[in-house]
Amino acid sequence: MKRVINSLAVLAVVITLSVVLGAVYIVSETNQVVITQFGQPIGDPVSQAGLHFKLPIVQVAQYFDKRLLDWDGDPNQIPTRDKKYIWVDTTARWRISDALKFLQSVGSEMGAQARLDDIINSATRDVITSHMLVETIRDTNRILDDQNSAEIAAIAEEALERINAGREVLEKSILNRAKELAPQYGIDLVDVRIKRINYVEDVRSKVYERMISERKRAAEQYRSEGRGKSAEIQGQMEKELKLIESDAYKTAEGVRGKADAEAVAIYADSYGKDPDFYTFLKTLDSYDKTVDANTTVVITTEGDYYKYLKQME
Repeated sequence: MKRVINSLAVLAVVITLSVVLGAVYIVSETNQVVITQFGQPIGDPVSQAGLHFKLPIVQVAQYFDKRLLDWDGDPNQIPTRDKKYIWVDTTARWRISDALKFLQSVGSEMGAQARLDDIINSATRDVITSHMLVETIRDTNRILDDQNSAEIAAIAEEALERINAGREVLEKSILNRAKELAPQYGIDLVDVRIKRINYVEDVRSKVYERMISERKRAAEQYRSEGRGKSAEIQGQMEKELKLIESDAYKTAEGVRGKADAEAVAIYADSYGKDPDFYTFLKTLDSYDKTVDANTTVVITTEGDYYKYLKQME
């Protein structure tokens, strides 16, 4: 009998704890709660952190995240306005803005992910198909705007297309289109980004050719500017070199002329002091320059050239 009483007491305690614990639920800083009774929402969502109460057993606390959540879609093959097919892979950030509407419309995060697949993929397709291929892969016209030569710029225009909207504008357009539909599901779409773009095989080679053409033309412009600058520097250097050589030649000729004048003056002074001695020295100098061991000279004995040799004899 005592054992039966103890068992009943334990059962009563278990039932009491179950009822008490079932009547209490805790809301954290990162969660919000919707209370449902027999599957139907009761009251407004509870987002204030702390300890809260509900009817045990008949009421259930449905927890939802308040933080930013990730969405990653599957790559989709989409044609651009110029009929070029590309694979577009997008990603997004979203949050649950209205937990009650979220529960009633999609039920869970898994259901929200499926609904976002439809919303974002549809918006992406609409935006991509209304723009040219080059606008999905470029953000600016920097290469065109940086051209300094009108001639080179005209050539570049044939190979490059000037864009009015780049990838950043396309991402904003996708976000704005998707944000129009997301609130009806209690979802606030914060951001949408194009994560990656791949080209189908028949487009890839053409895109690579376009990219190579862009870079070659930009590189040729830089080379042309470099050659022009090099020619300018070379011309200035040659001009300065000729100026230096001209000044040096002028200085050298001046020094040489001054030295010749001094030499002539010395010779003249020497000749004036002793003409016979000067004549003798000049004659001996001519002997040294004209006569050697292998030289035979035939001259008259009456000539001035021979008179010093005759005196020596």
